[in-house]
Amino acid sequence: MKSVVRQVRALHRLEPANNDHLAALRVALSVAVPSLLLLALGRADLIIYAVFGALTGMYGRSESHQLRLRHQSQAALVLLSGVAVGVFLSVNQLQSWWLVAVEAVLAGVGSVYSDRVKLKPNGPFFGILALGACASVPLAVPWYAPLLIAAGAATFSMMVGFAGWVLGRAWQAGAARDVVSLRGAAGRAAAVHAARYTLAVGLAGTLGVMSGSGHPHWAMAAAAVPLAGADLPSRVRRGIHRIVGTFLGLAVTAVVLVPAPWSFAPLFVAHQVAVLAILVIVFQFSTELFMARHYGLAMVSFTPVILLMTQLAAPIDPSLLILERGVETFVGALVGILVVVAVRTRPAGVAPLFSLARRARE
Repeated sequence: MKSVVRQVRALHRLEPANNDHLAALRVALSVAVPSLLLLALGRADLIIYAVFGALTGMYGRSESHQLRLRHQSQAALVLLSGVAVGVFLSVNQLQSWWLVAVEAVLAGVGSVYSDRVKLKPNGPFFGILALGACASVPLAVPWYAPLLIAAGAATFSMMVGFAGWVLGRAWQAGAARDVVSLRGAAGRAAAVHAARYTLAVGLAGTLGVMSGSGHPHWAMAAAAVPLAGADLPSRVRRGIHRIVGTFLGLAVTAVVLVPAPWSFAPLFVAHQVAVLAILVIVFQFSTELFMARHYGLAMVSFTPVILLMTQLAAPIDPSLLILERGVETFVGALVGILVVVAVRTRPAGVAPLFSLARRARE
């Protein structure tokens, strides 16, 4: 009983602040510059690619500048790979079951890679999200344009993350991020974790396609969220945070997008595109402000980020957009929770992945 109470309390616990405003400012700046440049050029529909590239800035937030640069370059590989594969699927109009199959396989591959290089935030979630979102957006420009935009935004975000080095200029020769050797028990643990990703993403995508939703990739991304937790309780909490935070974020999105007397939408009809682009930047700042402290609160802001930039890229009825996001997130997060409960590593005799690597080094 005490264990249950402790886990319920953990759902509401807000972790202590750790210079979160600095990380949030870096990410907001990384998103703002390429997004505002595209807005000035009259191509707000391409902001979605800039945002996914700029999410590189979310990684390595507490590391030294030297290691942050290495960390972000590793994360950029995941994000840009997701954008590239998504653009390929979009150009060739490979949707529905193609999207599910490709994303499920790459979720497993991305899991092994992120476990090996120890990405923080954990797992291939943002790469999966980028893949599905880019695949679902019709491409009205040459295929290389989104790739150049995403790569440029990723490069700029790494420059922002490294800019503080100019003040101290402390460079430690030979410094490197730890890389986990995926052999023996560590390799088996990584394989099981990758299998979770493939199963959860594939199953959620299958349900999304069968439901007839226009955004099954949202279910696949939501299914990946619980898998990033360190243990079973934290994984279940992340799934619950994803559902509750998304629903609260949908209420915020409705106030911005849905034309109604109680919403803000009628107030900026003449400048809707510009307002939505600016709100993407603002909400991304508040997302990063809480990402490390409380995942559910971060989702209240990240949900509008995804929906607003989706609406800029391929506008549809806002009510339908919000409804599909809610349904797909609920289904996907529930699938993810069920998978982490059903698929586990051996409880005895097998140390966690990172503990094994640490012992080997010692």
